[in-house]
Amino acid sequence: MMYLKTNLPGWERAIRVALGVVIAVMAWRTAAAPWMIWAGAAMGTMLAVTGFVGFCPMCAMVGRRAIARE
Repeated sequence: MMYLKTNLPGWERAIRVALGVVIAVMAWRTAAAPWMIWAGAAMGTMLAVTGFVGFCPMCAMVGRRAIARE
């Protein structure tokens, strides 16, 4: 199993969770078509999950290093 090291600082994790919730709620409230609701909810959920977990696969692919534990 692959070990995922945290690569997001605390401030970015908080922003990701907050924005994820806002995106999901706005998609649910204002989308014009059903597929837009699902797409927006999926984007918001993924953003919030990466914030909760503290690991972003896309950041790891572009070379963001793990946060050192002190």
